[in-house]
Amino acid sequence: MQLPEQPVAGQPDPAVRRNADQLMAAIDEIEVEKATSYRDDTPLPTIGAAPPVQQPGQKDMSQWAIDASGVLKGVSIASVPIGFAVWLVGQVDPLTLGIILGSPAAIALAAARLVAKVKDANQAAPQPITNHFHGTVHHDERTVTSTTRGVIATTRNHH
Repeated sequence: MQLPEQPVAGQPDPAVRRNADQLMAAIDEIEVEKATSYRDDTPLPTIGAAPPVQQPGQKDMSQWAIDASGVLKGVSIASVPIGFAVWLVGQVDPLTLGIILGSPAAIALAAARLVAKVKDANQAAPQPITNHFHGTVHHDERTVTSTTRGVIATTRNHH
């Protein structure tokens, strides 16, 4: 038996549909009335009266980036005379020239990275652990082996 206040099975509740329609109408009204973005073009405040000044020294980089850039600078400067001589000869294809001149830089960069990784690995070697105890200490050196078998697992520890 169907009560009159219940919706028919499989049909949406008219009150829910009416609320959804009101909500959609409110959303459409908001979208038409208000902008969804805003650009503030007011200039940013300056702190202090002094103009910006170029700071001395190298830019902030990681140590690895500083090392790699130094290697690349050295290799690139060393390859300039070789490239100039080959360019004067004019017998080499530009792609081949690029490969010949680029390979020492790539090899040097790879070697520098390998050295840095080995150095990091050596520094991260575990240090021996030393414990200092004061008072009576009992040191137990028993070895426990464990075997777990069966559908319902049972563990038996043997000393």
